[in-house]
Amino acid sequence: MNRFTGKTVLVTGAGSGLGRAIALAFAAEGASVVVAGRTAASLDETVGLVEAAGGTATAVTVDVTDSGRLRHLVHESVTRFGGLDIAVNNAGILRGTVPVGEVSEEDWDAVLRTNVTGVWLAMKHQIAHMKENGGGAIVNVSSNLGAHLRIPNVAAYITSKAAVSALTRAAALDHIHQGIRINAVSPGASAAPMSLRPGETEADRAERVKTENPLGRVAEAEEVAAAVLYLASPAAGAVVGTDLVVDSGSSA
Repeated sequence: MNRFTGKTVLVTGAGSGLGRAIALAFAAEGASVVVAGRTAASLDETVGLVEAAGGTATAVTVDVTDSGRLRHLVHESVTRFGGLDIAVNNAGILRGTVPVGEVSEEDWDAVLRTNVTGVWLAMKHQIAHMKENGGGAIVNVSSNLGAHLRIPNVAAYITSKAAVSALTRAAALDHIHQGIRINAVSPGASAAPMSLRPGETEADRAERVKTENPLGRVAEAEEVAAAVLYLASPAAGAVVGTDLVVDSGSSA
């Protein structure tokens, strides 16, 4: 399929994991992709993978907690590829994996600043462009941990992702009249580094999830990417403010 030929797509947190898989999937369907993140070498690797597969991509370094850099990111997307049609806000961090009473103020602030404020700031600049240029689609990557499922010792992350789910719905209502469709995807454990517990190997994770979710396996990164592409596509034209869970049945 070539659902995104002629479209410019921006993906944050695209240097690895789900963000890289999302960028590759959009490029494979004809989009010009702007891959954004904090580490230039990782972004360049993603661009290389896109280009090796015959796609088009460019890298822009950005910290999503920096409003000025996010404004620059949108500007660079428009400058390099002529517009911004779709944005995927995927950047996020996990810290403070201890009981809530033991989470440091530094870890709490870092997680909320990146995972919630970073998504809000990114949308703020993306929306500013889209509402003046015929609309667009935004997909925020949340998590099944938060609005859908809770587990011990990740309170900061759970709080941040529940907020992303709520923020997505609020933003969707605020901006659909400007032609901007905003939705979220909430992955569970997936074939990405963030779903590995401290000291855990991929084989360890595969064994653990055999009994942790009904499907008995993690979601492949490409399966999560497919959900993102659906929400960004014309086929989802009437889908506004949804939070699509892709978690192998963990929160069913």
